[in-house]
Formats: sequence, C-alpha cells, structure tokens
Amino acid sequence: MKKINSQGNSKENSQNANREHKASMFSSLFGNPDVLRELYSAIEGIPIPPDIPVEITTLSDVLYKDKINDLSFLIDNRLVVLIEHQSTINNNIPLRLLIYIASVYKMIIDMEKMYQTKLEKIPFPEFIVLYNGKDNYPDYAELRLSDAFMGIKGLKLEDSIPLELKVQVYNINHGHNSEILKKCETLDNYSFFIDKIREYQNKGIKLEKAINNAIEYCIENNILKKYLKKNGSEVFNMISSEWNWDTALKVARKEGREDGLEEGMELVARNALSKGIPVQTVQEITGLSLERIEELTSTL
Repeated sequence: MKKINSQGNSKENSQNANREHKASMFSSLFGNPDVLRELYSAIEGIPIPPDIPVEITTLSDVLYKDKINDLSFLIDNRLVVLIEHQSTINNNIPLRLLIYIASVYKMIIDMEKMYQTKLEKIPFPEFIVLYNGKDNYPDYAELRLSDAFMGIKGLKLEDSIPLELKVQVYNINHGHNSEILKKCETLDNYSFFIDKIREYQNKGIKLEKAINNAIEYCIENNILKKYLKKNGSEVFNMISSEWNWDTALKVARKEGREDGLEEGMELVARNALSKGIPVQTVQEITGLSLERIEELTSTL
C-alpha cells in the first residue's frame, strides 16, 4: 500500500484543505490518533490496545464543499469513515460515501497492483455517522445504498444485492447511547458541550453568546478544559460558522418550497450567497444556472 503522511493527506491535499476548507470542531477534536482509537473502541465495544496504530486518511472536498466534518482512518486492517451530523440526516450519505471510499482506496493502494493476477488485499471498510442534531432520532439506525436503487423490484437476486454499502448511525445526544458515551470521555464531553450551547439558546441567548457561555462553563467544570483553553477562539469561530451555515441552508430550503418559482429561487440564492454559502451549494439548492448565480453575486 502507498504510504501517507501523519495528517492522512498528500502535501498538496493538505495545503488545499488549509486554504479552501474550514475544519469543524468535530474534525479538530477527534482528528487525533489516540482519540480516534478511544472513540472507535467505544463504538465497537472492544478494547483496542494503544500499540495498534491509527493512520488518518481524511480527504478534502469529497463529502462537503467548504467544511470538514468527516474523518477516515486505518486501524487494525480496517478503513473507517466517520462523519458528524448536526442537521437532519441526509439519506444520500451512502451514495456520497461510495464515492468517498473509492477515492480513499485509490489514495492508499498501489494502483498498479490491480493489474496483477495475485489478489490484492484491502482494508475492511466501515461507515459510521455520529448524529447530534436537534431532530428526534433513534439511538441506532442503518442507511443502505440499495435503498436508492431504481428498477430493483421484481428482480431475482439469489444471494444479495450486487453492490451494497451500509452506514451505521448513532445518536450521540445526551440521553442516547449512554454506554458508548461512558466508554469515550472525549465524545461524552463533546456531546455535553454541544448540548450546553443549545441549552443557552433555548433560554433565548443568541448563538455567539451561547457558545462563549458554554466554553466558559465547560472550562470551569473541567469538561474539555485543556482543549477549550487552548483552542477557545477557534472553537467559537468553527461552531458559529457551521451553525449559521446550517441555519441558512434550512431557511433557503423552506423559502424555496414556499415560492417554487424562479423569482423565489433567485431570492433564496441572494440570501444564501449573502450568508457565505458556496456557489455550488446554492446551485444545488435552487437549480439556477451558474451564470445566473454569478450575476446575482455581482449585485450583492
């Protein structure tokens, strides 16, 4: 297999990620081999010795356009893709992960060996989503690529569907999956921190103040204390940017459903662009041409 650097990306990919993508608190906090080992051990329910290496293989610009909420890593001959979800679960995740995993395999495998007669062994893939959004969601659910297949009804598939990808979704909000949270202190503290922000918001406190209050509370109560003292300003920027981004998307989708006309879509596009949502994402939401979106951008 090809060797990759300690950050999991080639130098070029790493530079692109730094220049074009915003890390989330999730990827910042859990993008550490020791923390990933602890987290994966808790999810699997098995101890993973510290001498088993963890090699980070995260790619940029595959699952998300402007922020990094995913981590992929090699551990004990397994290739794990881990995603955080703070908004409504996207049922297209299996399809997106199919594209993602192919890119990761391409990065870590010597592609020339695919043309030899000897079987080239590859790491076993696993796909995990950690959900901590505000919608009601079960402790555990599975999403499958086959749910998206058309023309499957009536086919005689003797053994199984020829191409399948299963995603395990775990609800990590407080009150859910307590056994997993108990076994991974970092995840438990992270879940508490996110819950604390929402608690302040529910009291009518604006997002920016709620984040600062949660940071101060957690530092005072020894919850992610070392991380938050070192990265407090970065955490504030990451959370406020990400949550404002998600809110803007929800508003844009709602307005689009209510209007349903090109004029309505242009209004949605203007609002989304003014909030810093990437052009390609705005196009996906509205269906407007890139040329029209660029024209709208020039008028802001």
